[in-house]
Amino acid sequence: MIKIHISSFFNKLHIDSMLLFLITLLLFYSAFVVWSACGQNIEIMEKKILHIAIGLLVMLFLAQIKPIFYEKLAPYLYVFCVLLLILVDVFGKFNKGAQRWLDIGFIKFQPSEIAKISVPIMVARFMKRCPPSINKTAVTLIIISVPSLLVAAQPDLGTAIIIATAGLFVLFISGIRWKFIAFTALLVTVCIPFMWLFMMHDYQRDRIMMLLDPANDPLGAGYHIIQSKIAIGSGGLNGKGWLHGTQSQLEFLPERNTDFIFSVLSEELGLIGVLALLALYISIIMRCLMISLRAHNTFGRIITSCFIFIFFIYIFINIGMVTGILPVVGVPLPLVSYGGSAMIIIMAEFGIIMSIYTNSKDSTPYWIRTSDQRLRRPLLYPTELRAHKYKII
Repeated sequence: MIKIHISSFFNKLHIDSMLLFLITLLLFYSAFVVWSACGQNIEIMEKKILHIAIGLLVMLFLAQIKPIFYEKLAPYLYVFCVLLLILVDVFGKFNKGAQRWLDIGFIKFQPSEIAKISVPIMVARFMKRCPPSINKTAVTLIIISVPSLLVAAQPDLGTAIIIATAGLFVLFISGIRWKFIAFTALLVTVCIPFMWLFMMHDYQRDRIMMLLDPANDPLGAGYHIIQSKIAIGSGGLNGKGWLHGTQSQLEFLPERNTDFIFSVLSEELGLIGVLALLALYISIIMRCLMISLRAHNTFGRIITSCFIFIFFIYIFINIGMVTGILPVVGVPLPLVSYGGSAMIIIMAEFGIIMSIYTNSKDSTPYWIRTSDQRLRRPLLYPTELRAHKYKII
């Protein structure tokens, strides 16, 4: 009886209780790690808790909105996002050599984070409404390229890669023909030399070259990777203990509470702590995949799959970056690294996923009795059943 009441309570809130439980566990784990990574800085910890609270409220709010609204909102959200990115280039605040932030007095945020939602939704809407063709693929690539190039110019290569990859992923799973996929792959390949020569800054090229041998510049471009590898390797199986990491607590490790927080976790909690984190990530991804399979329309399946893919790309790039497999591009570890904009956007994506899930639950096929009194299970949903005047039993 208690289980039924709890399930009914979450259904009324349009929340998937299992996904909420997994996300809450991960957020508690992140607070635990950030407290050590920030050097027990109370101000940073207070902001971290505030970010978590805002993120949960945003997720709960967006879960109440039906998916059809997001589809209708897509063009307006996309245009709004592009305008904000243009404003960043004009009025944006500089921080550590990059112009990524808009400061409107009571809040400072990164508009590039909004593109991680607006671009996939816009591409999914466009692909759903237009017949497949080479022109359609070209227009889709323009939709993806505009915000990606604006973000790359800030410069923020990591976020630009995530935005472009998310848009291309939607294009790929929308069912386009292989010749269009080949055309897209060829176009991206042709653009790579142009990006290397004209769009990337010297320090970004240095970071990519440092993958081959970080020891060539141990106090410069290779410093981040070398210190990160030392921290991860010294953690061993059980770690050095919470608050007892030498690389992090003695401040050898740069950006330890943001981009390199995985290194702090590995050093202090060891392989066991890393496996616990990966188990939470895998559980969240598997739950979202299940929700994607239950989505009752193409738009819902595409958007859910894309948001899961973005979440995975965050994890893959960050862990690959701090272990020296990928270049340092400034991508945070999702829901763990300190930072408000990225966390709130990821929680917003989970809110949209929950909205798709609860509306899909509402659309589970029922047994019906047809006019000849036979029972059958149709490929129809309750709203369609009512329209066909079947008797739901």
